[in-house]
Amino acid sequence: MKTEVINQQGIEKAGIKTLAVSKHSRWKKIKKHWQLYFLVVIPLAFLITFKYVPMAGIVIAFKEYSVVKGIFGSDWVGLKYFKDFFQSPNFSLLLKNTLGLSIYGLIVGFICPIILALALNEVQNARFKKFVQTVTYAPYFISTVIMVSIIILFLSPNAGFVNNILGLFGIEPINFLGNPIYFKSIYVWSDVWQNTGYATIIYLAALAGIDTQLYEAAKVDGANRFQKIMNVDLPGIFPIIIVLLILNVGSIMSLGFEKIYLLQNPLNTNSSEVISTYVYKVGLLGANFSFASAVGLFNSIVNFILIFTANKISKRFSSSSLW
Repeated sequence: MKTEVINQQGIEKAGIKTLAVSKHSRWKKIKKHWQLYFLVVIPLAFLITFKYVPMAGIVIAFKEYSVVKGIFGSDWVGLKYFKDFFQSPNFSLLLKNTLGLSIYGLIVGFICPIILALALNEVQNARFKKFVQTVTYAPYFISTVIMVSIIILFLSPNAGFVNNILGLFGIEPINFLGNPIYFKSIYVWSDVWQNTGYATIIYLAALAGIDTQLYEAAKVDGANRFQKIMNVDLPGIFPIIIVLLILNVGSIMSLGFEKIYLLQNPLNTNSSEVISTYVYKVGLLGANFSFASAVGLFNSIVNFILIFTANKISKRFSSSSLW
C-alpha cells in the first residue's frame, strides 16, 4: 500500500514538473517569436470586439427595447417579435424570395468558379492566362453602388446597351428592372460576373498543389484532356469543393441587403423583397430594434442548422468536412 502511495506521489510530482517545464518552454517560445504573436493581437481584438461582444445584444430580441431603459432595463416580452415575424402576411413571400435567390445564386455561383479554374488550368499560353485572370478578377473590386449603377445603365429601357442590341433585331425595349420575372436572374448573374474570377483563386491554388506524377500517369495511360480533368483535377480539388460548399450552404439565409435594396423599385418588389431588406425597412428605419434582432437571430439559427446538416452529410458520404 505504501509503495502504491509513493508511486502515485512520484507520478503527480513528475506531472507537475512536466507541466511547469511545458509552461516555461511555451513562454520562452512566445518571447522568442513575440513579433508573430503581436500580429495576431489586432485581428483577435477586432474579432472579439465586433463579433463576440455584440452577441450580448441578442437579448434585445426577447425584450421591448427602449433606448432610455437600456438593454438590460427594458421589459421582457419573450417570443413576441418572433411570433410577429412568423405571423406577418409577408413572411411566406420573404422566405420564398430569400431561399429562391440564395439557392439560385448558390448553384450558379458555386459551379462557375470551378469551371473557370479548370479552364484556366488547361491554358498553356502564360500571357493569355494572365490576361484572362486580370479581366475576370477586376469586377470583384468594383463597389456595390458602382455595380448597381452599371446594371441600371446597361438595362435601361430607353438608352440601355442591352435594349439597343435587342433593337437591332427588331425587339421592343424591355424594362428588365421593372419586371419581377427578370430580377432574380439579373441579381444572380451580375453577382457571378463580379465574383467568379476572384473565387477561382482558391481552386487554382488547389490545382497547383496536385502531384504532377498523376498527370504524367494519365498521359501514359492515354487519357485525353477531358478524362484528365475528370480523373485527376476534380478529385484533387474535391476536398476544397466540399468545404466551400458547406460554408456557402451555411450562409443561404444571409443575403446582403445593399445590392438588392439598390436594385429594388415598386415594380419588382414581389421578387426583390427579402428578409434582410424587410428588416432594414421595418426594424431599422422604423427604429424597431427588437424586431430586427429577432429576425437576425432567426436567420443565424437557420444558417447554423444548415451548415451543421451539410457538414454531417458530407462527413457521412465523404472524408471531407469542416469538423
